[in-house]
Amino acid sequence: MKTVSVRAHTSAEALPREQQLAWRIATVAAERVDVTPAVEDMVINRIIDNAAVAAASYARPAPAAARAQALAHRASSGGAGATVFGEPGATRASAEWAAWANGVAVRELDFHDTFLAEEYSHPGDNIPPLVAVAQHAAARGLTGADLLRGIVTGYEIQIDLVKGISLHRHKIDHVAHLGPSAAAGIGTMLGLAPEVIFQAVGQALHTTTATRQSRKGEISSWKAYAPALAGKLAVEAVDRAMRGQTSPTPIYEGEDGVIAWLLGGFDASYEVALPQPGEPRRAILDSYTKQHSAEYQSQAWIDLARRLHRTHPEVGDPSRVERIVLATSHHTHYVIGSGSGDPEKYSPTASRETLDHSLPYIFTVALQDGAFDHERSYDPVRAAREDTVALWRRIVTTEDPEWTRRYHSNDPAEKAFGGSIEVTFTDGRVYRDSIAVADAHPLGAAPFARADYVAKFRGLASGVVPDAEQERFLDVAQRLPSLTSEELGDLTFTVSDEVRAFAPHPAGLL
Repeated sequence: MKTVSVRAHTSAEALPREQQLAWRIATVAAERVDVTPAVEDMVINRIIDNAAVAAASYARPAPAAARAQALAHRASSGGAGATVFGEPGATRASAEWAAWANGVAVRELDFHDTFLAEEYSHPGDNIPPLVAVAQHAAARGLTGADLLRGIVTGYEIQIDLVKGISLHRHKIDHVAHLGPSAAAGIGTMLGLAPEVIFQAVGQALHTTTATRQSRKGEISSWKAYAPALAGKLAVEAVDRAMRGQTSPTPIYEGEDGVIAWLLGGFDASYEVALPQPGEPRRAILDSYTKQHSAEYQSQAWIDLARRLHRTHPEVGDPSRVERIVLATSHHTHYVIGSGSGDPEKYSPTASRETLDHSLPYIFTVALQDGAFDHERSYDPVRAAREDTVALWRRIVTTEDPEWTRRYHSNDPAEKAFGGSIEVTFTDGRVYRDSIAVADAHPLGAAPFARADYVAKFRGLASGVVPDAEQERFLDVAQRLPSLTSEELGDLTFTVSDEVRAFAPHPAGLL
Protein backbone atom coordinates (compact mmCIF):
# COMPACT_ATOMS: atom_id res chain seq x y z
CA MET A 1 0.00 0.00 0.00
CA LYS A 2 1.15 3.54 -0.70
CA THR A 3 0.02 6.31 1.63
CA VAL A 4 -0.74 9.72 0.12
CA SER A 5 -1.43 12.97 1.95
CA VAL A 6 -4.64 14.71 0.94
CA ARG A 7 -5.38 18.34 1.82
CA ALA A 8 -7.23 21.38 0.50
CA HIS A 9 -5.45 23.53 -2.10
CA THR A 10 -6.13 27.03 -3.33
CA SER A 11 -7.02 27.41 -6.98
CA ALA A 12 -3.76 29.25 -7.50
CA GLU A 13 -1.83 26.11 -6.51
CA ALA A 14 -3.22 24.31 -9.59
CA LEU A 15 -2.96 20.81 -8.13
CA PRO A 16 -2.04 18.43 -11.00
CA ARG A 17 -4.66 15.81 -11.80
CA GLU A 18 -2.19 12.99 -11.13
CA GLN A 19 -1.89 14.19 -7.50
CA GLN A 20 -5.64 14.34 -6.87
CA LEU A 21 -7.22 11.62 -4.75
CA ALA A 22 -10.01 10.99 -7.28
CA TRP A 23 -7.39 10.31 -9.98
CA ARG A 24 -5.44 7.98 -7.70
CA ILE A 25 -8.69 6.08 -7.00
CA ALA A 26 -9.39 5.90 -10.72
CA THR A 27 -5.98 4.45 -11.53
CA VAL A 28 -6.45 1.76 -8.88
CA ALA A 29 -9.87 0.92 -10.33
CA ALA A 30 -8.62 0.83 -13.93
CA GLU A 31 -5.83 -1.67 -13.27
CA ARG A 32 -6.68 -5.31 -13.89
CA VAL A 33 -5.40 -7.34 -10.92
CA ASP A 34 -6.06 -11.02 -10.20
CA VAL A 35 -8.38 -11.79 -7.30
CA THR A 36 -6.91 -14.01 -4.59
CA PRO A 37 -8.83 -17.16 -3.54
CA ALA A 38 -9.50 -15.82 -0.03
CA VAL A 39 -10.94 -12.58 -1.41
CA GLU A 40 -13.04 -14.46 -3.98
CA ASP A 41 -14.45 -16.63 -1.21
CA MET A 42 -15.36 -13.61 0.90
CA VAL A 43 -17.08 -11.82 -1.98
CA ILE A 44 -19.36 -14.84 -2.38
CA ASN A 45 -20.04 -14.81 1.37
CA ARG A 46 -21.03 -11.17 1.20
CA ILE A 47 -23.38 -11.70 -1.76
CA ILE A 48 -25.12 -14.45 0.21
CA ASP A 49 -25.20 -12.23 3.32
CA ASN A 50 -26.79 -9.34 1.42
CA ALA A 51 -29.45 -11.60 -0.05
CA ALA A 52 -30.25 -13.01 3.39
CA VAL A 53 -31.10 -9.66 4.92
CA ALA A 54 -32.88 -8.49 1.77
CA ALA A 55 -35.17 -11.52 1.96
CA ALA A 56 -35.97 -10.84 5.61
CA SER A 57 -36.83 -7.20 4.87
CA TYR A 58 -38.97 -7.84 1.77
CA ALA A 59 -42.34 -7.00 3.33
CA ARG A 60 -41.17 -4.04 5.41
CA PRO A 61 -42.47 -0.58 4.41
CA ALA A 62 -39.20 1.03 3.26
CA PRO A 63 -38.12 -1.78 0.90
CA ALA A 64 -41.70 -2.08 -0.36
CA ALA A 65 -41.82 1.62 -1.24
CA ALA A 66 -38.39 1.52 -2.92
CA ARG A 67 -39.38 -1.60 -4.85
CA ALA A 68 -42.60 0.05 -6.07
CA GLN A 69 -40.57 3.02 -7.28
CA ALA A 70 -38.12 0.78 -9.10
CA LEU A 71 -40.83 -1.27 -10.79
CA ALA A 72 -42.30 1.98 -12.14
CA HIS A 73 -39.03 2.52 -14.07
CA ARG A 74 -38.66 -0.28 -16.57
CA ALA A 75 -35.39 -1.18 -18.26
CA SER A 76 -33.88 1.61 -20.33
CA SER A 77 -32.92 1.15 -23.97
CA GLY A 78 -29.22 0.80 -23.16
CA GLY A 79 -29.43 -2.76 -21.84
CA ALA A 80 -31.52 -5.55 -20.40
CA GLY A 81 -32.29 -3.84 -17.09
CA ALA A 82 -31.72 -5.43 -13.70
CA THR A 83 -33.61 -7.71 -11.34
CA VAL A 84 -35.32 -6.53 -8.17
CA PHE A 85 -35.02 -8.69 -5.05
CA GLY A 86 -38.14 -10.76 -4.53
CA GLU A 87 -39.62 -10.25 -7.99
CA PRO A 88 -39.58 -12.89 -10.77
CA GLY A 89 -36.28 -12.94 -12.66
CA ALA A 90 -37.95 -11.88 -15.90
CA THR A 91 -39.14 -8.66 -14.26
CA ARG A 92 -36.56 -5.99 -14.97
CA ALA A 93 -36.16 -2.39 -13.84
CA SER A 94 -33.80 0.29 -15.01
CA ALA A 95 -30.36 -0.39 -13.53
CA GLU A 96 -30.15 2.68 -11.32
CA TRP A 97 -33.61 2.04 -9.88
CA ALA A 98 -32.87 -1.64 -9.27
CA ALA A 99 -29.74 -0.51 -7.42
CA TRP A 100 -31.98 1.78 -5.37
CA ALA A 101 -34.57 -0.88 -4.48
CA ASN A 102 -32.05 -3.61 -3.72
CA GLY A 103 -29.88 -1.20 -1.77
CA VAL A 104 -32.78 -0.33 0.53
CA ALA A 105 -33.66 -4.02 1.00
CA VAL A 106 -30.08 -4.84 1.96
CA ARG A 107 -29.71 -1.90 4.35
CA GLU A 108 -33.14 -1.92 6.00
CA LEU A 109 -32.41 -4.27 8.92
CA ASP A 110 -28.86 -3.06 9.65
CA PHE A 111 -27.82 -6.70 9.39
CA HIS A 112 -25.04 -6.98 6.79
CA ASP A 113 -21.30 -6.37 6.88
CA THR A 114 -19.41 -3.49 8.46
CA PHE A 115 -16.01 -1.87 8.64
CA LEU A 116 -15.15 0.70 11.31
CA ALA A 117 -12.06 2.89 11.49
CA GLU A 118 -11.78 6.68 11.12
CA GLU A 119 -15.26 6.46 9.61
CA TYR A 120 -18.15 3.98 9.68
CA SER A 121 -19.19 1.91 6.69
CA HIS A 122 -21.24 -0.99 5.39
CA PRO A 123 -19.13 -1.94 2.36
CA GLY A 124 -21.70 -4.53 1.27
CA ASP A 125 -23.68 -1.49 0.08
CA ASN A 126 -21.42 -1.55 -2.99
CA ILE A 127 -22.91 -4.85 -4.16
CA PRO A 128 -26.46 -3.79 -5.23
CA PRO A 129 -25.38 -1.11 -7.74
CA LEU A 130 -22.64 -3.35 -9.14
CA VAL A 131 -24.96 -6.33 -9.63
CA ALA A 132 -27.59 -4.08 -11.20
CA VAL A 133 -25.13 -2.68 -13.74
CA ALA A 134 -23.70 -6.15 -14.45
CA GLN A 135 -27.17 -7.52 -15.22
CA HIS A 136 -28.14 -4.51 -17.30
CA ALA A 137 -24.91 -4.51 -19.31
CA ALA A 138 -24.59 -8.29 -19.71
CA ALA A 139 -24.89 -7.92 -23.47
CA ARG A 140 -21.53 -6.16 -23.44
CA GLY A 141 -20.03 -9.55 -22.57
CA LEU A 142 -19.72 -9.03 -18.84
CA THR A 143 -19.31 -12.19 -16.77
CA GLY A 144 -19.30 -13.20 -13.14
CA ALA A 145 -15.53 -12.74 -13.11
CA ASP A 146 -15.98 -9.08 -14.12
CA LEU A 147 -18.57 -8.57 -11.40
CA LEU A 148 -16.22 -10.21 -8.89
CA ARG A 149 -13.40 -7.79 -9.75
CA GLY A 150 -15.77 -4.83 -9.54
CA ILE A 151 -16.98 -5.79 -6.07
CA VAL A 152 -13.38 -6.25 -4.92
CA THR A 153 -12.61 -2.69 -6.06
CA GLY A 154 -15.71 -1.27 -4.39
CA TYR A 155 -14.71 -2.80 -1.07
CA GLU A 156 -11.09 -1.75 -1.48
CA ILE A 157 -11.81 1.91 -2.18
CA GLN A 158 -14.49 2.33 0.46
CA ILE A 159 -12.43 0.68 3.19
CA ASP A 160 -9.29 2.61 2.22
CA LEU A 161 -11.25 5.87 2.45
CA VAL A 162 -12.82 4.82 5.76
CA LYS A 163 -9.38 4.15 7.21
CA GLY A 164 -8.09 7.57 6.25
CA ILE A 165 -10.88 10.15 6.26
CA SER A 166 -13.37 10.77 9.07
CA LEU A 167 -16.67 12.16 7.87
CA HIS A 168 -18.75 11.89 11.04
CA ARG A 169 -16.37 14.19 12.91
CA HIS A 170 -17.72 16.94 10.68
CA LYS A 171 -21.31 15.62 10.76
CA ILE A 172 -21.19 14.32 7.19
CA ASP A 173 -22.89 10.97 6.60
CA HIS A 174 -20.68 7.95 5.87
CA VAL A 175 -22.25 7.30 2.44
CA ALA A 176 -20.01 10.05 1.05
CA HIS A 177 -17.34 7.33 0.83
CA LEU A 178 -19.79 4.92 -0.82
CA GLY A 179 -20.55 7.01 -3.91
CA PRO A 180 -16.89 7.10 -5.04
CA SER A 181 -16.28 3.44 -4.17
CA ALA A 182 -19.34 2.20 -6.09
CA ALA A 183 -18.41 4.35 -9.10
CA ALA A 184 -14.86 2.97 -8.98
CA GLY A 185 -16.16 -0.59 -8.72
CA ILE A 186 -18.45 -0.12 -11.72
CA GLY A 187 -15.48 1.32 -13.61
CA THR A 188 -13.41 -1.78 -12.86
CA MET A 189 -16.24 -4.10 -13.87
CA LEU A 190 -16.81 -2.31 -17.19
CA GLY A 191 -13.10 -1.94 -17.93
CA LEU A 192 -13.36 1.84 -18.22
CA ALA A 193 -10.39 4.13 -18.76
CA PRO A 194 -8.95 6.08 -15.80
CA GLU A 195 -10.20 9.37 -17.26
CA VAL A 196 -13.80 8.13 -17.29
CA ILE A 197 -13.60 6.63 -13.79
CA PHE A 198 -12.01 9.85 -12.52
CA GLN A 199 -14.96 11.91 -13.70
CA ALA A 200 -17.47 9.38 -12.32
CA VAL A 201 -15.78 9.31 -8.90
CA GLY A 202 -15.86 13.10 -8.72
CA GLN A 203 -19.52 13.30 -9.67
CA ALA A 204 -20.46 10.51 -7.28
CA LEU A 205 -18.73 12.23 -4.36
CA HIS A 206 -20.19 15.62 -5.23
CA THR A 207 -23.76 14.28 -5.22
CA THR A 208 -23.60 12.02 -2.15
CA THR A 209 -22.48 14.35 0.62
CA ALA A 210 -25.20 14.88 3.24
CA THR A 211 -25.41 15.52 6.98
CA ARG A 212 -25.55 12.83 9.65
CA GLN A 213 -28.99 13.89 10.83
CA SER A 214 -30.28 10.72 9.14
CA ARG A 215 -28.64 8.85 12.06
CA LYS A 216 -29.46 11.28 14.84
CA GLY A 217 -32.49 11.85 17.05
CA GLU A 218 -35.61 10.02 15.86
CA ILE A 219 -33.99 7.91 13.19
CA SER A 220 -36.29 7.33 10.22
CA SER A 221 -36.53 5.00 7.26
CA TRP A 222 -34.07 7.28 5.45
CA LYS A 223 -31.27 5.40 7.22
CA ALA A 224 -31.89 2.57 4.74
CA TYR A 225 -32.41 4.90 1.78
CA ALA A 226 -29.19 6.91 2.21
CA PRO A 227 -26.75 4.22 0.96
CA ALA A 228 -29.21 3.13 -1.72
CA LEU A 229 -29.28 6.69 -3.04
CA ALA A 230 -25.46 6.74 -3.08
CA GLY A 231 -25.45 3.56 -5.15
CA LYS A 232 -28.08 4.92 -7.53
CA LEU A 233 -26.18 8.17 -7.96
CA ALA A 234 -22.96 6.25 -8.61
CA VAL A 235 -24.63 4.40 -11.49
CA GLU A 236 -25.87 7.68 -12.92
CA ALA A 237 -22.44 9.29 -12.49
CA VAL A 238 -20.79 6.48 -14.46
CA ASP A 239 -23.42 6.85 -17.19
CA ARG A 240 -22.73 10.58 -17.51
CA ALA A 241 -18.96 10.11 -17.45
CA MET A 242 -19.19 7.48 -20.20
CA ARG A 243 -21.06 10.08 -22.26
CA GLY A 244 -18.12 12.45 -21.88
CA GLN A 245 -19.44 14.59 -19.03
CA THR A 246 -17.04 15.96 -16.41
CA SER A 247 -17.03 16.57 -12.66
CA PRO A 248 -16.02 19.42 -10.32
CA THR A 249 -12.22 19.26 -10.07
CA PRO A 250 -10.40 18.87 -7.74
CA ILE A 251 -13.38 17.45 -5.92
CA TYR A 252 -11.62 16.53 -2.67
CA GLU A 253 -8.81 19.10 -2.62
CA GLY A 254 -10.34 22.12 -4.37
CA GLU A 255 -10.57 25.57 -2.82
CA ASP A 256 -14.33 25.11 -2.48
CA GLY A 257 -14.16 21.32 -2.38
CA VAL A 258 -15.14 18.66 0.12
CA ILE A 259 -12.13 18.96 2.44
CA ALA A 260 -12.14 22.76 2.48
CA TRP A 261 -15.80 23.22 3.39
CA LEU A 262 -17.32 19.93 4.55
CA LEU A 263 -14.41 18.32 6.40
CA GLY A 264 -11.35 19.71 8.20
CA GLY A 265 -10.71 22.79 6.11
CA PHE A 266 -7.34 24.15 5.03
CA ASP A 267 -5.70 23.14 8.31
CA ALA A 268 -6.48 19.44 7.82
CA SER A 269 -4.47 16.73 6.13
CA TYR A 270 -5.62 13.16 5.60
CA GLU A 271 -3.50 10.07 5.03
CA VAL A 272 -5.08 7.59 2.60
CA ALA A 273 -3.37 4.31 1.75
CA LEU A 274 -4.19 2.80 -1.64
CA PRO A 275 -2.85 -0.35 -3.36
CA GLN A 276 0.29 0.01 -5.41
CA PRO A 277 0.36 -1.24 -9.03
CA GLY A 278 -0.01 -5.01 -9.13
CA GLU A 279 -0.81 -5.30 -5.43
CA PRO A 280 -3.76 -7.60 -4.57
CA ARG A 281 -6.92 -5.86 -3.40
CA ARG A 282 -7.66 -7.52 -0.07
CA ALA A 283 -9.57 -4.90 1.94
CA ILE A 284 -12.74 -7.02 2.02
CA LEU A 285 -10.90 -9.40 4.36
CA ASP A 286 -10.69 -6.61 6.93
CA SER A 287 -14.48 -6.26 7.06
CA TYR A 288 -16.80 -8.31 9.26
CA THR A 289 -20.42 -9.36 9.12
CA LYS A 290 -23.19 -9.33 11.71
CA GLN A 291 -24.71 -12.25 13.52
CA HIS A 292 -27.35 -9.96 15.04
CA SER A 293 -29.61 -7.32 13.49
CA ALA A 294 -28.24 -4.21 15.18
CA GLU A 295 -25.51 -1.58 14.85
CA TYR A 296 -22.13 -3.34 14.62
CA GLN A 297 -20.76 -1.68 17.73
CA SER A 298 -23.42 -3.55 19.70
CA GLN A 299 -22.54 -7.01 18.32
CA ALA A 300 -19.98 -7.90 21.00
CA TRP A 301 -22.25 -6.50 23.70
CA ILE A 302 -25.10 -8.72 22.52
CA ASP A 303 -22.83 -11.75 22.78
CA LEU A 304 -21.74 -10.73 26.29
CA ALA A 305 -25.39 -10.22 27.28
CA ARG A 306 -26.32 -13.67 25.95
CA ARG A 307 -23.52 -15.19 28.00
CA LEU A 308 -24.59 -13.33 31.16
CA HIS A 309 -28.16 -14.53 30.59
CA ARG A 310 -26.85 -18.07 31.03
CA THR A 311 -24.20 -17.56 33.70
CA HIS A 312 -25.48 -14.58 35.74
CA PRO A 313 -29.24 -14.22 35.11
CA GLU A 314 -29.56 -11.89 38.11
CA VAL A 315 -27.99 -9.12 35.99
CA GLY A 316 -31.21 -9.01 33.97
CA ASP A 317 -33.45 -8.51 37.01
CA PRO A 318 -34.16 -4.80 37.62
CA SER A 319 -35.25 -5.50 41.19
CA ARG A 320 -31.67 -6.61 41.95
CA VAL A 321 -29.73 -4.12 39.84
CA GLU A 322 -29.00 -0.55 40.87
CA ARG A 323 -26.85 0.51 37.91
CA ILE A 324 -24.98 -0.90 34.90
CA VAL A 325 -22.09 0.98 33.34
CA LEU A 326 -20.77 -0.07 29.92
CA ALA A 327 -17.27 1.35 29.40
CA THR A 328 -16.49 1.43 25.70
CA SER A 329 -14.98 3.39 22.81
CA HIS A 330 -15.64 7.01 21.96
CA HIS A 331 -17.63 6.05 18.85
CA THR A 332 -19.82 3.54 20.65
CA HIS A 333 -20.50 5.90 23.57
CA TYR A 334 -21.40 8.88 21.42
CA VAL A 335 -23.17 7.15 18.51
CA ILE A 336 -25.26 4.39 20.12
CA GLY A 337 -24.70 5.07 23.82
CA SER A 338 -25.84 7.61 26.40
CA GLY A 339 -23.11 9.98 25.22
CA SER A 340 -25.27 10.78 22.19
CA GLY A 341 -27.57 12.81 24.40
CA ASP A 342 -30.58 11.46 22.49
CA PRO A 343 -33.54 10.85 24.85
CA GLU A 344 -35.05 8.69 22.10
CA LYS A 345 -32.45 6.01 22.89
CA TYR A 346 -34.33 5.40 26.15
CA SER A 347 -37.86 5.69 24.77
CA PRO A 348 -40.01 2.53 24.55
CA THR A 349 -42.00 4.20 21.76
CA ALA A 350 -38.93 4.96 19.63
CA SER A 351 -38.74 3.73 16.05
CA ARG A 352 -36.99 0.48 15.18
CA GLU A 353 -34.31 2.49 13.42
CA THR A 354 -33.66 4.37 16.68
CA LEU A 355 -33.70 1.27 18.86
CA ASP A 356 -31.12 -0.51 16.72
CA HIS A 357 -28.85 2.46 17.49
CA SER A 358 -29.49 2.29 21.25
CA LEU A 359 -26.91 0.15 23.04
CA PRO A 360 -28.75 0.36 26.41
CA TYR A 361 -31.90 -1.06 24.78
CA ILE A 362 -30.12 -3.72 22.76
CA PHE A 363 -28.08 -4.91 25.74
CA THR A 364 -31.18 -5.06 27.98
CA VAL A 365 -33.20 -7.20 25.57
CA ALA A 366 -30.31 -9.58 24.81
CA LEU A 367 -29.61 -9.87 28.53
CA GLN A 368 -33.19 -10.69 29.47
CA ASP A 369 -33.98 -12.94 26.47
CA GLY A 370 -30.61 -14.62 25.97
CA ALA A 371 -31.03 -13.92 22.25
CA PHE A 372 -31.54 -11.06 19.80
CA ASP A 373 -33.96 -11.41 16.89
CA HIS A 374 -34.41 -9.07 13.93
CA GLU A 375 -38.19 -8.98 14.51
CA ARG A 376 -39.08 -10.09 18.05
CA SER A 377 -36.43 -7.95 19.74
CA TYR A 378 -37.83 -4.77 18.18
CA ASP A 379 -41.51 -5.51 18.66
CA PRO A 380 -43.20 -2.46 20.28
CA VAL A 381 -44.76 -4.70 22.94
CA ARG A 382 -41.31 -6.13 23.73
CA ALA A 383 -39.80 -2.65 23.94
CA ALA A 384 -42.51 -1.46 26.34
CA ARG A 385 -42.24 -4.37 28.79
CA GLU A 386 -42.11 -2.94 32.30
CA ASP A 387 -39.07 -4.84 33.57
CA THR A 388 -37.22 -4.05 30.35
CA VAL A 389 -37.84 -0.31 30.60
CA ALA A 390 -36.82 -0.35 34.27
CA LEU A 391 -33.48 -2.05 33.59
CA TRP A 392 -32.88 -0.18 30.33
CA ARG A 393 -32.97 3.17 32.12
CA ARG A 394 -30.38 2.00 34.65
CA ILE A 395 -27.80 1.37 31.92
CA VAL A 396 -25.38 4.10 30.90
CA THR A 397 -22.29 4.11 28.73
CA THR A 398 -18.99 5.87 29.28
CA GLU A 399 -15.92 6.36 27.16
CA ASP A 400 -12.79 4.42 28.14
CA PRO A 401 -9.59 5.73 26.47
CA GLU A 402 -8.15 2.22 26.17
CA TRP A 403 -11.20 0.90 24.34
CA THR A 404 -11.07 3.98 22.10
CA ARG A 405 -7.42 3.27 21.33
CA ARG A 406 -8.19 -0.35 20.49
CA TYR A 407 -11.13 0.71 18.31
CA HIS A 408 -8.77 2.81 16.19
CA SER A 409 -5.87 0.36 16.17
CA ASN A 410 -4.63 -0.77 12.76
CA ASP A 411 -3.43 -4.03 14.27
CA PRO A 412 -6.18 -6.62 13.65
CA ALA A 413 -5.03 -8.56 16.71
CA GLU A 414 -5.98 -5.74 19.08
CA LYS A 415 -8.65 -3.80 17.18
CA ALA A 416 -11.78 -4.16 19.28
CA PHE A 417 -15.42 -3.06 19.35
CA GLY A 418 -16.53 -4.17 22.79
CA GLY A 419 -15.79 -2.92 26.28
CA SER A 420 -16.10 -3.58 30.01
CA ILE A 421 -19.20 -3.89 32.14
CA GLU A 422 -19.65 -3.00 35.79
CA VAL A 423 -22.90 -4.07 37.46
CA THR A 424 -23.76 -2.63 40.87
CA PHE A 425 -26.43 -4.65 42.64
CA THR A 426 -28.90 -3.28 45.18
CA ASP A 427 -27.17 -5.31 47.92
CA GLY A 428 -23.87 -3.53 47.23
CA ARG A 429 -22.17 -6.33 45.29
CA VAL A 430 -20.29 -5.42 42.11
CA TYR A 431 -19.81 -7.67 39.09
CA ARG A 432 -17.31 -6.92 36.32
CA ASP A 433 -16.69 -8.51 32.93
CA SER A 434 -15.51 -7.57 29.44
CA ILE A 435 -15.56 -8.59 25.77
CA ALA A 436 -13.37 -7.35 22.92
CA VAL A 437 -14.97 -8.65 19.70
CA ALA A 438 -18.20 -10.32 18.65
CA ASP A 439 -18.37 -14.10 18.51
CA ALA A 440 -18.75 -13.99 14.69
CA HIS A 441 -15.69 -11.74 14.25
CA PRO A 442 -12.64 -13.42 12.63
CA LEU A 443 -10.97 -13.35 16.08
CA GLY A 444 -14.16 -14.12 17.99
CA ALA A 445 -15.39 -17.22 19.75
CA ALA A 446 -17.18 -18.57 16.65
CA PRO A 447 -15.93 -16.84 13.45
CA PHE A 448 -18.35 -16.85 10.52
CA ALA A 449 -17.48 -19.19 7.63
CA ARG A 450 -19.36 -20.16 4.44
CA ALA A 451 -21.66 -22.54 6.31
CA ASP A 452 -22.69 -19.73 8.66
CA TYR A 453 -23.52 -17.37 5.78
CA VAL A 454 -25.57 -20.09 4.11
CA ALA A 455 -27.36 -20.83 7.39
CA LYS A 456 -28.07 -17.12 7.87
CA PHE A 457 -29.59 -16.95 4.38
CA ARG A 458 -31.74 -20.03 4.89
CA GLY A 459 -32.87 -18.81 8.30
CA LEU A 460 -33.84 -15.32 7.16
CA ALA A 461 -35.34 -16.54 3.87
CA SER A 462 -37.43 -19.22 5.56
CA GLY A 463 -41.12 -18.60 4.96
CA VAL A 464 -40.25 -15.86 2.47
CA VAL A 465 -38.35 -17.57 -0.35
CA PRO A 466 -39.45 -21.11 -1.35
CA ASP A 467 -36.92 -23.81 -0.46
CA ALA A 468 -36.17 -24.73 -4.07
CA GLU A 469 -35.59 -21.08 -4.93
CA GLN A 470 -33.24 -20.72 -1.96
CA GLU A 471 -31.12 -23.59 -3.24
CA ARG A 472 -31.12 -22.23 -6.78
CA PHE A 473 -29.87 -18.85 -5.60
CA LEU A 474 -27.18 -20.36 -3.36
CA ASP A 475 -25.91 -22.45 -6.27
CA VAL A 476 -25.66 -19.41 -8.55
CA ALA A 477 -24.01 -17.22 -5.91
CA GLN A 478 -21.37 -19.83 -5.11
CA ARG A 479 -20.51 -20.12 -8.82
CA LEU A 480 -19.93 -16.37 -9.15
CA PRO A 481 -16.45 -16.46 -10.80
CA SER A 482 -17.65 -18.79 -13.55
CA LEU A 483 -21.06 -17.21 -14.28
CA THR A 484 -21.71 -16.43 -17.93
CA SER A 485 -23.30 -13.21 -19.13
CA GLU A 486 -26.65 -14.98 -19.40
CA GLU A 487 -26.40 -16.27 -15.82
CA LEU A 488 -25.83 -12.87 -14.23
CA GLY A 489 -29.58 -12.33 -14.28
CA ASP A 490 -29.99 -15.37 -12.02
CA LEU A 491 -28.16 -13.60 -9.19
CA THR A 492 -31.39 -12.77 -7.36
CA PHE A 493 -34.26 -14.55 -5.62
CA THR A 494 -38.04 -14.66 -5.97
CA VAL A 495 -40.36 -14.66 -2.94
CA SER A 496 -43.46 -16.82 -2.71
CA ASP A 497 -46.73 -15.58 -4.17
CA GLU A 498 -48.19 -15.40 -0.65
CA VAL A 499 -45.41 -13.16 0.62
CA ARG A 500 -45.67 -10.90 -2.43
CA ALA A 501 -49.43 -10.55 -1.92
CA PHE A 502 -48.97 -9.79 1.79
CA ALA A 503 -46.28 -7.13 1.33
CA PRO A 504 -47.29 -3.47 1.07
CA HIS A 505 -47.81 -2.02 -2.41
CA PRO A 506 -47.72 1.72 -1.69
CA ALA A 507 -48.89 4.16 -4.34
CA GLY A 508 -46.94 7.32 -5.09
CA LEU A 509 -46.50 9.99 -7.70
CA LEU A 510 -44.58 8.20 -10.44
